[in-house]
Amino acid sequence: MTFTQTNDPDISQTVQSLQSLDVDDQLGLFYVIYKEMGNSITPAAPGASTVGTDIAEGLFNQVKEKSHEEQLQLQRDLINKADNEYTRMYGSMSETTKLLFWYRLAQGMDNGTIIPMPSDYKVSGQAEEVFNKIKGMEFQQQITLFRDYVGPMGAEAKSGSDI
Repeated sequence: MTFTQTNDPDISQTVQSLQSLDVDDQLGLFYVIYKEMGNSITPAAPGASTVGTDIAEGLFNQVKEKSHEEQLQLQRDLINKADNEYTRMYGSMSETTKLLFWYRLAQGMDNGTIIPMPSDYKVSGQAEEVFNKIKGMEFQQQITLFRDYVGPMGAEAKSGSDI
């Protein structure tokens, strides 16, 4: 895996705060971030290559074919670093490609191809604190934070023909 964390203490602390949230709070907050900041992050792709875009799109297309319950479980599995075929595919991607994959999931939630947030969803107080801290960061810090957050998710790719 190509994951490298920043040495910016504010970013590292915020990533840790985000990771300490309940899994469903992490998913909910990530979607709220997309809704609030998605246009500025647009495929958060400073540096996303065509190959990376194709890889993210390929995994997204596999996920959107699953039932809504399976889609939600896959997202939880990514955060929990479960070891399965999909989390290993994800684990083999670059941080920028991972960020693009999450961006595509959020777009899918918007258009109904991915399980949507419950209409009555409200972020927890702890998640709101993390969100406010993220909103107060410079754009480049936000991108670094998101890369640091999505980077360690998933599982290590297997050697040989297994993913």
